[in-house]
Amino acid sequence: MIFSKTTEYAIRILTYMATDYEKLYSAKSIVDKLNIPNKYMRRIMTNLSKSNFIMSIQGRDGGYKFIKSPDNIYLAEIIDSVDGIDKYMGCVLGFNECSPKSTCAMHKSWTETKEKLYNTLSKTSLSNLIKNTIDKF
Repeated sequence: MIFSKTTEYAIRILTYMATDYEKLYSAKSIVDKLNIPNKYMRRIMTNLSKSNFIMSIQGRDGGYKFIKSPDNIYLAEIIDSVDGIDKYMGCVLGFNECSPKSTCAMHKSWTETKEKLYNTLSKTSLSNLIKNTIDKF
């Protein structure tokens, strides 16, 4: 995949939680169901919580719950909260300066591709993902 492991995990976690978005999910249930290392999952959940997608409820019966409806959480926002969307929108060859005035060999084709990618990520909500997912959980 083109995304980092952190982004992949964040999308998997939120998609899993969105299947029953009013439910309170324990950290253990997420770790066990998605086979994500506990420390890694907790770090991701901290970022998602800071972005106001979910809330963390402390205590023995605590866990994670959505603050925002999955209808209103888009992939571009998730990526931005855990990795920063700019990581995927920069120069494909890694140059610091790559603009219409100072282009790399891939600039024209990558610009078109990244615009399409960003548009897709900005229009795809968690609810859209659930509708198109065949029971992966």
